[in-house]
Amino acid sequence: MIKTERVLHLKSCRGRKVRVVREHYLRERVPCYSALLTCTIYGKVLPGDLTHYVVPDVGVVVDYLEVLEVRELQGIVFTQTACQALQHAKGRRQYNRLRNLLKDPRHDCVLFTNEFQEYSYCPREKGESQDQWQTRCVYSAAVWYYNHLAGMKDVVMITEDREAVAQYGSLNSGVYVISDFLLNFWPELQAAHELYSSVSLALQEKESEVSEREYAEHLPAEVLEAGIKSGRYIQGTLNISKHRAHSESDLSWGVLVSGAKNRNRAVHGDVVAVELLPRSEWRGKDTALTEGRGEEAGGEDGGRKPMPTGRVVGVLQRNWRDYVVTFPPREGPPPQSRNSQRILAVPWDHRIPKIRISTQQADALQDHRVVVRIDSWESTSLYPNGHSVRVLGRAGELETEVQTVLIENCIHVPPFSDAQLKEMPVNCPERPWAVDPAQVAQRRDLRDSHLVFSIDPPGCEDVDDALSVRSLAGGARLELGVHIADVTHFVAEGSLTDLEARTRATTYYLADRRYDMLPAVLSADLCSLLGGVDRYAMSVMWELDAQTLSVVRVWYGRTLIRSSYQLHYQLAQALLDGEPAEVPELAGLGSEERGGELARLTGALETLTRVARNLRAQRNRGGALELEGVEVRAQLDEERNITALVPRQPLEVHETVAECMIYANHWVARKIQESFPHQALLRRHPPPRQEFFSQLVDTAAARGFSVDTRTNKALADSLDRAEDPRDPLVNRLLRIMATTAMSQALYFSTGLQAQDQFYHYGLALDRYTHFTSPIRRYADILVHRLLAAAIAVDRGSDPGGAVASNKELEETARHINTKNRAAQRAQKSSTELFQCLYFKDRDPQSDQRCVADAVVYSIRDNGVLVFVPEYGVKGPVYMKNREGEVAAVGQDGRCTWQSGAVQRHSDRITTTSGCGSATFRLFDHITVRISVRSTHCHADALVLDLVVNGPHRRAAEPSAPPPRSQGRSSQLVREVVRQAEEASQQAQEKEARRPELSREEREFSQTKTPNLYSLLEEVRELALLDPDGVSRLCASTA
Repeated sequence: MIKTERVLHLKSCRGRKVRVVREHYLRERVPCYSALLTCTIYGKVLPGDLTHYVVPDVGVVVDYLEVLEVRELQGIVFTQTACQALQHAKGRRQYNRLRNLLKDPRHDCVLFTNEFQEYSYCPREKGESQDQWQTRCVYSAAVWYYNHLAGMKDVVMITEDREAVAQYGSLNSGVYVISDFLLNFWPELQAAHELYSSVSLALQEKESEVSEREYAEHLPAEVLEAGIKSGRYIQGTLNISKHRAHSESDLSWGVLVSGAKNRNRAVHGDVVAVELLPRSEWRGKDTALTEGRGEEAGGEDGGRKPMPTGRVVGVLQRNWRDYVVTFPPREGPPPQSRNSQRILAVPWDHRIPKIRISTQQADALQDHRVVVRIDSWESTSLYPNGHSVRVLGRAGELETEVQTVLIENCIHVPPFSDAQLKEMPVNCPERPWAVDPAQVAQRRDLRDSHLVFSIDPPGCEDVDDALSVRSLAGGARLELGVHIADVTHFVAEGSLTDLEARTRATTYYLADRRYDMLPAVLSADLCSLLGGVDRYAMSVMWELDAQTLSVVRVWYGRTLIRSSYQLHYQLAQALLDGEPAEVPELAGLGSEERGGELARLTGALETLTRVARNLRAQRNRGGALELEGVEVRAQLDEERNITALVPRQPLEVHETVAECMIYANHWVARKIQESFPHQALLRRHPPPRQEFFSQLVDTAAARGFSVDTRTNKALADSLDRAEDPRDPLVNRLLRIMATTAMSQALYFSTGLQAQDQFYHYGLALDRYTHFTSPIRRYADILVHRLLAAAIAVDRGSDPGGAVASNKELEETARHINTKNRAAQRAQKSSTELFQCLYFKDRDPQSDQRCVADAVVYSIRDNGVLVFVPEYGVKGPVYMKNREGEVAAVGQDGRCTWQSGAVQRHSDRITTTSGCGSATFRLFDHITVRISVRSTHCHADALVLDLVVNGPHRRAAEPSAPPPRSQGRSSQLVREVVRQAEEASQQAQEKEARRPELSREEREFSQTKTPNLYSLLEEVRELALLDPDGVSRLCASTA
């Protein structure tokens, strides 16, 4: 080891130059990470069968990193010099992107610490520029690689610097310095060539830009840091209003940033530093309805009371991502020149500014959705500069719009690779899978001793949980068992499948499709607890007092089970109700034997139901929150056409399964937290902020109800009492408002929070986690590994590497939380897409299906917000249009636009015109006409127009809630029903074959009947739960 010195010239926070001398140690033995040699002790290595290794210089890494991310490019050696330059030039976000690329075993690239290798280190010479020194460092590293490998592998240094090619190109025979790497080595890699061209054009345009300053310069990082510490500046994440994207944005601290100039080139999601304006320039948020998409934000109902207002003085962290844009139609004749053209592309997301793109395909890409990335936003430009990445398709086509939804929510779900599928076990007629004798010896065998059964929808193949219950000690005690598929046995930590599952974090559900987290060989076969076959499971088994049902002891461990019965919900409920039912597994038995087995099964179901009722009563006494609602599932045929919308009718057996799963999650959370107090993955649900309940409290008071929100128990009791016998929708809307006010439930590492913060507000449990769905949630896989490690500790064994550090676990938890939020947003956007598809081709003036009953649930300055239960739609209804006319109500209740005025009150809005006055109150029923507002560049949106000041005749009587077996059905029960029915849909989709698209499907995105359009006609009388409420509640209470 050699000690040397490294001299750095830095700037202090006051702008003075500072000379810093640091010790620098050089080593001879630095791993090369090549499979040709054995000097690498750990980490991934470069394949030895490649024709050459590639060493990109600093300029290529800084400007073309996304091209180097293409998986076909193999054998890339990133130097320490290039990585440090990227961090300084592009910031920590890009640096972390490179780090993740280096960690990912799916990419053949490594990091070589050239500045610590004795023979590749190059001290900077006097008078040498930084660019020249960095190029020399990278070339020296390439030469060292070639010599270290004894000439067994050629090394190619790629650069965009022509002078470097001339200087170093002929110095060493085995080290090639070239600038046209893609053209020479990968001429057939079209995607990489297009991406390279797009980035190159963007860089050229950036160099040629010279104009006047449009925005104030951002302050230096050291000034921002000092200002934040002193309190002069406020740090926060910029949140741009989706309804007033051009004028309103705010920080999480409650500071308003009004207008594009004050936003100062910050984009939605950026972490910024804000300086407060003088109090005389403060302003308030606008509470009038706008032409923004969808429902207006509720709860922000404080009139125009001034609030702290500021301006952005610096961006601390960019949140730039992939954006979907549309090239607008060109006005005038097309240009004759074939040179690149600069186009202002319009993003699909209203909150993102137009992006300037340089392209040679501007005419060909008109009316197309294109994925772009922002490169820079200089103070001299009104708009950011970017480059195109790939083309999605023509705007308006169904597949294009679905892919847009995924990309806008940062969801990337490519097909599972061959390398990942090779890790999977084989189960086919030629090579049937069998239980490993070694596993039989290590696991508790329940195949002959326990009556294990599952309860799922008919035809379900994705069975991830099973139950068992039996009497012990002559009936004095009961044993309750919850058995979950042992996914971690097949998915090894650190494997390619595990890394892909971690990246996805969850299964993504859209209106017409699903993207699985794990390959089908696991989710639908070997990890599915099917009836009559041996399966590995992770089990939790309680020994309960038969009378009090108190827990005597609990056992956790890996088991081997064979499910005796694969029941569906209706069959299980029929057995509980004593109705005649045919159990397929008993069909081949004699009448006497069949009767005995049926009695045994029915007894187990009855005992399980009694235990679940007790568990549910305990949670309800603690303040568990519940919500009414009806959901409808779209059922697909073999050609993926929708054949029916099946209403989900909650049964008591749904509640039974839900309570058992909640109980298992709670006890597993206790176990892993006690075993690893600072390294357990739990799920907490913080209490909502009281100000978020203001709309709920005020709206309920307008109807004469008092809502106490001080605790979850008080809130649950208040909502139970807020029943209007004349209108069941009143209670339903109040519960939706309560759901909107809820905070988000989050995964977290126990080492980061105090124990009093572990509480789950929605379930009223002191500790909670997710254990019961490892097939579709990566968090459950982590919990399974933690539980296995806790069991090993109890046995005196070393848990090994199964327990991640608190820092690593918290990083993973944040990633899963981010992906879960993305999944919820994507599901909501997909639902809105299909709602628009239903109404798009209908004439709202003549088609009665476009006229529906709506309920007012919020008052605004120029209109109201309504809920349409027939279609599950929420949106604004204007009482005053752009021309200044107001909704005038005639004697028959019909509404027309006339000159007049609008007056808003806390619980009502009144219009005055030549026809007189008309009042619209909270919870009033009105008739609206639904149409679609189509825009070229953005997603379609539903428009609700007032027709009659009164309920729609066909929906004058509100739909009553569905019949219930017993008690109030919690939303978690609906979650169980949703998961189970999605599993049934998965089984049906697996059997279906995707047909070749017809001309109508390709050109017009129309499917054959029966489709969603015709099916929504048949369910006109069904009340649909608001999709926003469903997704928000599932996230906040599960």
